[in-house]
Amino acid sequence: MTQNLQSAPTVLPPATSPERRNVPVAEPVKIGHIVSVSGSQAIAVLERRVGAMLLERDSRIQIGALVKITTPSTSVVGLVSAVSSPTPGLDNSSDEVGLVELNLAGELVVDSETRRPVFRRGVTSLPSLGDPVMFADRHDLTRVYSQPNVASIRVGSLYQDAAVPARLLVNDLLSKHFIVVGTTGCGKSTALTCILQRVLNEHQYAHMLVLDVHNEYPNAFGDQAEVIDPSNLNLPIWLLNFQELTEALTSKDGSREAESEILSDGVVYAKRRFLDNSAVRSTALARRTSEASGVTVDTPTPYRLSDVVSYIDDQLGKLDRARSTVPYRRLKARIETLVSDQRYSFMFGSLTVQDTMTETLGRLFRVPHDGKPITVINLSSVPAEILDVVISVIARLAFDLAVWSKGGLPMLLVCEEAHRYAPAGDLDKFAPTRQALSRIAKEGRKYGVSLALVTQRPSELDPTVLSQCSTAIAMRLSTEKDQAVMRANTHDGALDLLDFLPLLGDREAIVFGQGVAMPMRIRFDDMGAETKPQTHSLGFSESWKTPNMDLQQLEAIVARWRLSGRDR
Repeated sequence: MTQNLQSAPTVLPPATSPERRNVPVAEPVKIGHIVSVSGSQAIAVLERRVGAMLLERDSRIQIGALVKITTPSTSVVGLVSAVSSPTPGLDNSSDEVGLVELNLAGELVVDSETRRPVFRRGVTSLPSLGDPVMFADRHDLTRVYSQPNVASIRVGSLYQDAAVPARLLVNDLLSKHFIVVGTTGCGKSTALTCILQRVLNEHQYAHMLVLDVHNEYPNAFGDQAEVIDPSNLNLPIWLLNFQELTEALTSKDGSREAESEILSDGVVYAKRRFLDNSAVRSTALARRTSEASGVTVDTPTPYRLSDVVSYIDDQLGKLDRARSTVPYRRLKARIETLVSDQRYSFMFGSLTVQDTMTETLGRLFRVPHDGKPITVINLSSVPAEILDVVISVIARLAFDLAVWSKGGLPMLLVCEEAHRYAPAGDLDKFAPTRQALSRIAKEGRKYGVSLALVTQRPSELDPTVLSQCSTAIAMRLSTEKDQAVMRANTHDGALDLLDFLPLLGDREAIVFGQGVAMPMRIRFDDMGAETKPQTHSLGFSESWKTPNMDLQQLEAIVARWRLSGRDR
């Protein structure tokens, strides 16, 4: 049995100071030689003559460090996955043997055109016994993690060398979905803001939409963002498909099936009546009549809820006493309640009904963007019972627009707290939203619509959606269940790095997948105070030193509370 040279907490120590980490890298030093190769793994023995010196060098042998193995034809690049000593001695005696386990990931080869070394994934010339192992110097790190002639953005610096920028590959990151995971307070929102800001800086004609459930991002993007909240959001009821409409208007008990049938007939009746009334004001009577005859419950045609209520009243008048009127009355009461509730005015409160589909899509997805390529939708004040429906509508519209435009409008849909409305397990809960996001996850890349998911509980996220994310930005995770989920979706030799997720500092992350050239541990750049996501929690130590609230402020809060009708 082997014994680790370093215990887990010291293999990946907390980030060292900038002064220490920015010390110029010394010339490459042979630190060992290969003694075993098995598939994509290799083992090297540390050189005894440099063993003591390595303990004093700034570049210590740590999990995740990049090394290179010189072969006759190439330099093979590998990641340190373990450090051990099969025969430990006392006081670092010269007889002690140190082993370094490596995951082989790629190689440095000479480009045929530029005649310069470039990094290439995959290994064509495997190392053999006796091949020397050396630390990758700053130039090697730059070649591996900052690939030339590939669209990329800088988001931070490498943990191994703070002077080397950490870059994400834009096309692979965005076109194949990505996820940011981490426990509360580790810097997920700051990391997401950093990524989106850097993309916007390089791509002025981007189209992004952020579903902000905690009101964190209104000021994060400055004048580049169109900020929408329920007070200025227009998402008319007729844009909902029948599944979403059923979720919003029908009961959740045994009457749901009967109410759904009544609602379906009522919506078709209301849509046809709207088209017939429009035909009276239009010279194209024949065309309107043809449209009305082909209307279905899912046709995105305007209609009035008052016509749905009129249909229900008409049916109630025709019923004999042998049939139950409960489904009709409950559905009518639900519609009238929602229409009169100010919290739902963005969806049910319009006094006039017009075909504003083009305007609604244009504002949500920035067509034209008018200097504002990103939309931030503040959903923090949307009632919880309808939040699922709102997110479902927006996700479905994004996908349908991408399909009908044949990929002509590439866009990114950012979902904060994704596990809340696309949860794992209960298939009946949030079904419309889960279905809309799953559709984007599975087919979105074909039409230019992509997902960015943010969650603190990846174990509670729908596994179908999670499995489609080709790039993961894993920040500090404390629970074993969440760590296990990330390991199950890990590839490219990053599995050993994930063992140290609980030890990551704030703004630190392990990034792996298609969006990076190689798995890497990074530290995100510090964002300016004016562009940081807002936090609404104050430290108790500071907030309790002064009075927090007086009676007049409490009365104002209660008044707003009652006016909204919310119970939370």
